[in-house]
This record gives sequence, structure tokens and C-alpha cells, in this order.
Amino acid sequence: MSMTSTAYMRSLDVREVVVTGIGLALPGVATYGDLLEPLPGEGGFDLATGLSGRELRHKDRASRLALRAAEFALHDAGLTDADGDAAFMGVADSTAVVVSTNLGNVDSVCAATDTITREGVRALSPLGLPQTSSNVIAGWVAIRYRLRGPNLTVCNGVTSGLDALAWARNLIVAGRADAAVVVGVEPANDVTTKLLGEQSTDAAVAVVLEPADAAASRGAQPRTTIAGYARDRDLAAALTCAGVTEEESVGLWLGAEAGQLLAATRRIDLEAQLGPLSGALGVLQCAAAAAHFEGGATGNVLAAAGGTRHDAAAALLLTP
Repeated sequence: MSMTSTAYMRSLDVREVVVTGIGLALPGVATYGDLLEPLPGEGGFDLATGLSGRELRHKDRASRLALRAAEFALHDAGLTDADGDAAFMGVADSTAVVVSTNLGNVDSVCAATDTITREGVRALSPLGLPQTSSNVIAGWVAIRYRLRGPNLTVCNGVTSGLDALAWARNLIVAGRADAAVVVGVEPANDVTTKLLGEQSTDAAVAVVLEPADAAASRGAQPRTTIAGYARDRDLAAALTCAGVTEEESVGLWLGAEAGQLLAATRRIDLEAQLGPLSGALGVLQCAAAAAHFEGGATGNVLAAAGGTRHDAAAALLLTP
């Protein structure tokens, strides 16, 4: 996204986009409110039972995590029927799915290439081939809830989660979608651990975005508003482009590299507690921002990712 379009995001009188539902599939974290406190490291999503079930058969690990997080978020937003098969009750034709993941299906891709190397293409299983698509996770979420709006995957490195939130918001503001399910997901397996050089983290978080007026008309409770966003060469430039100034009231900074750029009442580094989150980071930061406001805390929330050690940085401003 260019600096021009980012400025547009805050300066014009466009539709206000809010978060109305949040879902986690994250071991050791029971609710998104836990993200604001030292994590217990136990409880939360049970990988042994949560990733099994007939509807999850023949799907890669990241897709299964994402489907669970999306299920919880849509239920939290009041957009699925609590009875029967939890059918989607929103406008399916105009509900988008935006997924953020950098390593989501890399294990499936590596397995397929290994099979081709050893035995040739005829040895590939037709049930496994869909898992090699770069958009497979977003596809499965859309298929599960019959969502026919825009469907895409963002894989921009460490800024990916914040980028996905901004893209989803833009789809709504531009009239391309009436709502969006945004999922940040990364799986833990041998391939991702080898690529990262450290133990990876099973993490999936989903949020539901809607226009504020649409949420109010159906009686949904907004958790937080996405107010500004920018992606730039470094964090200082991203903050400036997002419209964040030293005078901005920031009650919570979510990120690792605050430095002297902006005064904040409190700072939380989620990766320091949970380990590498990659594409799930930005969406998880959004969930933490919602918990901040629901707890009655004052001051806006600034979520940041990237910086001097990365090729770009992104900043997302969230308000009550």
C-alpha cells in the first residue's frame, strides 16, 4: 500500500470499520484477554482434540488451525447459528476471507517436491495436491462457510498480519465486501522449525471486520476500530505515514521495537512470550488491542511489526 492510500485511510470521511468477533486456536492462551498478562503456558486450545474431526480430514495443519480460529471468531461475532452445523448467517456473497501466513503450507509443498524427486509426479496423491496451493487456507475457510467474497492470502513477512487487516479494511471501505474474516496462522512442524532456525509456534487467530453502521444495525458489539495504517521502509516512517504523532495518546504499544519513537503507557511484545508468530503476529496484536479496550483502559493502541532487522515496517492504529 502506498503512502498516498495510507493517508486516505485516515483523512477522508469513509466508513468506520470495526472488529466484532475474535477467535483463537492458540495453546496456552484461553481467551484474548490473557494476551495482556503473563501467559500461564498451559490450557487454551488443545491441539490433540481441536485439530481432529471429520470436517478437518485431508487438510494441512495450518488450514485446520485457521478453520478452528475462524469458527470461534464467527460465533463470537454472532454470525453463525449456534445449532446444527453452525451455518453462516451473514451475507455470504460479499464476505471476504483474508489470510496472513508466511509458512502455512510449506510442509505440504516440501512433501510434494520430495515425492516428485523420489518417485515422479505419478506418485502424488490427488488428495494432497490442493494443500500445495498458496491460497489453500483462505480457500478452505471460504468453502466451509460458503463465503463468496474476495479471497486472498498475504505473505509479506513480519508485517503480513497488519497488512492483511489493512487489505480487509480497504475491501470493505471500497465496497468490494460487506464484511471480512481475517486469519493469521502459522503451524509448528519440522519444516518450519528448520526454516526458522528455532522451534516454531502453533498459532491461529481470526477476527471479523464489519462497517460500524452494519454492526450496530444487527446489535453486534464493536471491540475496536481500525483507524490508521502504513507500511514503509522503517518504523519511524510508517508511524508518520499512519498519522501517529508524539502527541497521539497511546495507551498500549504492541511490538518489539518501541525505542524513543513514541511514548506509551504500556508495551507488550507478544513474540517474547509466545515465540515466533510470523504471519499470525499482526492479527494477534489486533486481538490484544480489543482486550485492552474491553478492560476499560484508556489511550489508543499502536501495533507495530518489522523494523531495522527487516525489509519493511508496518504500523496499525486501533481506537475504542
